[in-house]
Amino acid sequence: MKLFRLIGIALLAFFVLTAESCQNDQSDSDKQQQQQQAQASAASNQAVGFPAILNFTEKRIFKEILEKRDTPNFTTYTYFVGMHNEHTPLCRSVGYGIPESEQYTNPEYIAYASTQVGVDNLPQADPNGLYSSPSANGTWIMCLFKDGNVLPVRSEPNVVTLPQPWASLNQDGM
Repeated sequence: MKLFRLIGIALLAFFVLTAESCQNDQSDSDKQQQQQQAQASAASNQAVGFPAILNFTEKRIFKEILEKRDTPNFTTYTYFVGMHNEHTPLCRSVGYGIPESEQYTNPEYIAYASTQVGVDNLPQADPNGLYSSPSANGTWIMCLFKDGNVLPVRSEPNVVTLPQPWASLNQDGM
């Protein structure tokens, strides 16, 4: 346990020192480009303005989606989807698939340093002690098996999960 703690402290010190040297090495041309970009962004905000969103329809729809996804034991139907939109049933499922790259905890934590560096974001392990990839292509699906078990299934191919069987969809796509 002490070994892990020492390794963690050594890694933290390494990241802090690396971040400090990176900040000190920033060239004048990089600083100039950052200033010009900030000026261009300010000018575009001045010229175009902020969108006049009044009804917040998308936020309202997203709230409804989140609330429906939170329904316990919500039965869904998951299918593999091929390149030509052909579909093959995978399983009757609970809820919607969760991307493999989804993380239970914040993937980074703020590290405070006592030097002029200030703060920096460092990788943070998931509760299982592993660091998830932000670019994974898999999907976790809680499949309902014939014996009554509900077990996680990981899928690499593209899947679609529906609240009703595929056959209940209007086949003209509308």
